[in-house]
This record gives sequence, structure tokens and C-alpha cells, in this order.
Amino acid sequence: MSPAAEHTIFANRCAAGRQLAGRLASYRHQDPIVLALPRGGVPVAYEVAHSLDAPLGVLAVRKIVAPARPSLVIGAVTPGASYVDEETVALAGIPREYVEASLAREGRIAEQLLRSLQEEGPQPDPKDRTAIVVDDGIVTGATALLAIEVVRQRRPARVVVAAPVCAPDAYEKLRTRADDVVYITRPDDFRVLASWYADFTPVPDADVRGLLKLARLERETHFATVSR
Repeated sequence: MSPAAEHTIFANRCAAGRQLAGRLASYRHQDPIVLALPRGGVPVAYEVAHSLDAPLGVLAVRKIVAPARPSLVIGAVTPGASYVDEETVALAGIPREYVEASLAREGRIAEQLLRSLQEEGPQPDPKDRTAIVVDDGIVTGATALLAIEVVRQRRPARVVVAAPVCAPDAYEKLRTRADDVVYITRPDDFRVLASWYADFTPVPDADVRGLLKLARLERETHFATVSR
């Protein structure tokens, strides 16, 4: 994948998702499932899943961010597993106490998210299928790295990581762990993620649930039409 123009700005996450879906079109006939990283990755992933006619799910992964720097992701946690970018933690001089407290706090939230997702219905199973992990942007790669580990445990045929914008350093980390890393732009002058979007409004939990329900209804309607 070659980088696009260095100063791509997406109107919003949905517009970015539609563009990203075009880069993923080759996976349409590989029985893919799309797994979003909450919450910002969900609108992007919805557009990808819609375009690929694939089931949409959400991974119960929570980001760990640096103190007073919410745009700097230093790790991630999901029920039963965690990842910390030790190099970034050391360079930023972040106390170990802060990291451990953040992992514990976000781990509890991830547990609640998992229970909430289970109440919404069964999540798509990636076993023997191409799992496409989608986020609204990849800065350090910490969240995506943990997502790859979690999805690999469920024995997919392939794991693809996809985002509209990806930092070069994160790409180098991910390309050795994922089967493919797909993006629209990989700028050398990567700034904060929000700078690549005209509208980077936080995604409410209600929108996450709504998009999951919409994706499920669309697939049910599609299969009902095909079976007639």
C-alpha cells in the first residue's frame, strides 16, 4: 500500500470508512468479518462492513493514554490480556503507578463493555475467516497490536488491520504481526489523529449500539431477500 497525499483530511469517520472500504474491496469475496475498535472505529467499520457485505462486531479493547495527553496511546487492555508500549512509556517518563492504575481502571470498563456487547447479541466468530480489525486511526499501534493478539486466539484464516490514517512507526510494528495493514494515508508528518478529520466528535455508546443493530438488520434483510 502506497501512501496517499500527505495532508488528507476526512470529513468525518463515515466518509473515511467509505474510502477505506474501497481499499479493502479485494477482501469482499474472502468471507470476511469486520471487528471495530471502540468507539471511534465503529462508524468507520460500519461503512467497511456495509460495503463488503460482512458481519460487524466490536472488540472489547480499551486504550491507555498518557497523562494530560489523551491523543498519545501508550497501551491497551481487554478482558484477560493487556499490552503496554514500554518504549513510549519510557520516552514520555510516565510513572509505572500511573500505567498500572490506568490498566486496572480501563480493564474494568472493558469488562463492562464486553457484558454490554454480549447483551446486544452474539459477536461474529473469526474462526477460519478473514478478520478485518478497523479503527479510525493508528497512532502508536498499541490498541491494534492487542487486538491482533486477541483475534489470533480465535484462529482466523487471516488478520487484517485497517484504518484511514496510520503513523509510519505504528505501521512498521503492525506489518510484522498482521497479515496485511491497509490505510489511506501514512503521513511522515503525522500529527494528532484529530487533525486528519474535519469532524472528530466523540462517538457516544448509543451510536455504537445503533450501528451494530443497523448492521445486523441490514444483513438479516439481505439474507431474507436472497432466500426468496
